[in-house]
Amino acid sequence: MLFESLRTASFRNLADAEVYTGGKDVFLVGENGQGKTNFLEALYFSSYASSFRGVKDGELARTGEKDYSAAVKIKDADEGFVSHDQVLVKYEGGKKTVHIDGKRVEDRKELLSVVPCIVFCHEDMEFVAGSPERRRWFFDQSLSLYDPVYLDDLRRYRRVLKTRNAVLRDHPAPGAAAELLDVLDPQIASYGLKLMEKRIDAARLFSALFGPLYEDVSGIGEIAVRYAPSWKKDTQEGIAGFLLERRELDMAAGVSLSGPHRDRYIFTRSGAEFAGKASTGQRRLLALLLRVAQARRFSEMTGKNPVLLLDDVLLEMDGEKRRKFLSIMPAYDQAFYTFLPEEPYERYRKSDTLVYYMKAGGVSS
Repeated sequence: MLFESLRTASFRNLADAEVYTGGKDVFLVGENGQGKTNFLEALYFSSYASSFRGVKDGELARTGEKDYSAAVKIKDADEGFVSHDQVLVKYEGGKKTVHIDGKRVEDRKELLSVVPCIVFCHEDMEFVAGSPERRRWFFDQSLSLYDPVYLDDLRRYRRVLKTRNAVLRDHPAPGAAAELLDVLDPQIASYGLKLMEKRIDAARLFSALFGPLYEDVSGIGEIAVRYAPSWKKDTQEGIAGFLLERRELDMAAGVSLSGPHRDRYIFTRSGAEFAGKASTGQRRLLALLLRVAQARRFSEMTGKNPVLLLDDVLLEMDGEKRRKFLSIMPAYDQAFYTFLPEEPYERYRKSDTLVYYMKAGGVSS
């Protein structure tokens, strides 16, 4: 699938307009602050109803506005550009709604199968050098893109976790708390175990893809991703027993101190932790290739190709690194690139590439 057009209203600094985007490759050229990243964000917002930069919904409106929207028309790249669909994501009166072909969608999960996007951006460095939570987020997203059951189990786990934490935090009468936790712990153990099993498999398969990819580009081998679960038990009964043993500690802390929400993913080289010792350039490459591997894994599991959104990806690379990156680009139905005017974007332009110039949120060809 690919985006045929994007229409925005009061979204960031973008002009209220509909822009044709039906090419396989689309270049957005402009100085910083002119709306290139906002354009990509509007596409991403249409795909997932959220910002890839973690911006809250209420802060995506143009300055002075409260309501906004982003809408895309979609073409099926596998059917000769025959089928046309439309997705509209609107924020109005403090509420967000999603419509596909005019029909309101109650669960945003339905968007995942419409136009899956993989975004490459500076914030991806957080997956390497940031908190364990950010790494979990990346791998949770990777799994959710091709496994809707995983997303359902993740949601169920989070709901039970929220209730369990409320019991621990509010400290009801000891007997009542124990009764509630006796009911909740088998549930959280069941959902958490399902997440762990899929995370173990995903980390193994991801490493098999990611390690050789990193070696091809950098020459550094034996890179892997190791999954380190918080629970060391591998049965529902064992996990429930572990939670019972640690119940007093959880009660004292007022929060669940263990579980998949505390799991870690560790980048290793020859079995030893790597990311903490890596240079800034190596970390940047790790982050970049994580997205390449994510896109390739998605294609392997679904038989479909994603849309790629590449925000200043080539900016900090020298000529050789750019060549290497472009040689290992994942398969895609469509790709959007942002460039500064002084970058050699014409060098990468193809005969059918759409090139747009952005200034003050407006788009011109």
